[in-house]
Amino acid sequence: MNESIYLDYNASARVRPEAAGAVAAALAAVGNPSSVHAAGRAARAAVETARADIAALVGAVAGDVTLVGGGTEGNALGIASAVADGVGQIVVGATEHEAVVETAAASGLPVEVWPVNGAGLADLDWLARCLAQGPRALVCLMLANNETGVIQPVAQASALVREAGGWMHVDAVQAAGKIPVDFAALDADTLVMAAHKLGGPQGVGALVAHGRVTLTRQVHGGGQERGRRSGTENVPGIAGFGAAALAALADLPSLAIQAAWRDALAVRIEDAGGEVLGKAAPRLPQTLCFAMPGFASDLQVMNLDLAGVMISAGAACSSGKVKPSRIVEAMGRPDLATVSVRVSGGWASTEQDWKRCGDVWLEAHERHAARRRRVA
Repeated sequence: MNESIYLDYNASARVRPEAAGAVAAALAAVGNPSSVHAAGRAARAAVETARADIAALVGAVAGDVTLVGGGTEGNALGIASAVADGVGQIVVGATEHEAVVETAAASGLPVEVWPVNGAGLADLDWLARCLAQGPRALVCLMLANNETGVIQPVAQASALVREAGGWMHVDAVQAAGKIPVDFAALDADTLVMAAHKLGGPQGVGALVAHGRVTLTRQVHGGGQERGRRSGTENVPGIAGFGAAALAALADLPSLAIQAAWRDALAVRIEDAGGEVLGKAAPRLPQTLCFAMPGFASDLQVMNLDLAGVMISAGAACSSGKVKPSRIVEAMGRPDLATVSVRVSGGWASTEQDWKRCGDVWLEAHERHAARRRRVA
């Protein structure tokens, strides 16, 4: 029996040893960060050290960072703050995560869907026309797509939004810790990260906000996080996030090497008749999305899982069910929406993991193709 291989880091990364150690140390300590005694001051110090390390991952300053309960909450806070600031419409990229899509839909404002081309890249000419014709807008564009790994032209979009007087919100949950991110260069108003995508614990995230904007508190109470998000801070989770952010920043060069492993697997898939999605666009180095006509996504995932290789079909969702990929449909390929899968590596992945994934997939595909030939 081969040892299991985990290649679903875009759903949730393996926890880094540095993060696990920081969580354990914080759990062993005592103290509320709002208390003024020695234990409380130590807890506060742990939070603020982590905040600075989280900010450094995206080239921000600690004061820009509000610690929240995950990427979904961060997106909700950023969008709600823009709505409270008086935007008249929300422009949402066609390949955004549901955390952005659903929050925008629930805002009560008109929502425009910003199309992408066949490579999954947002159409900047369309955005320019939309901003010129409509009311002041909140524009939501993720830095890197969770399914395809496609990296969006956020800085160029921000320039258009800034010229129009709008608000630029960036979901960087998949990008942070995988590629260099410079908050100042992106010139976004708000940007979101999540700890568990880069080797930290689940249930903790961060919203980075530019000094020119005001965040609108959604959780009321004791006034923690400088009044932006009340509730006693999750000290162990935050400490783990900070440790993971620090390690991820140092690991960026080694993670970039996985682009060669990704491309080697892509060649094997294409030689078998498969199609790589987003291939013509810049992508995360450790993300590969491909489709094989006639080989359903769920069957691909199950066949690999039975052989000890864990990948996914699209984004992780609460139902645990495989649905047609909304991302692939938005790229103009509804014919591939039910036959696409995602392989995503991370800090602990090896070249052998990627090779083994290819071996298992090719074996599964050949078995499936043989069955189809017999039926035909």
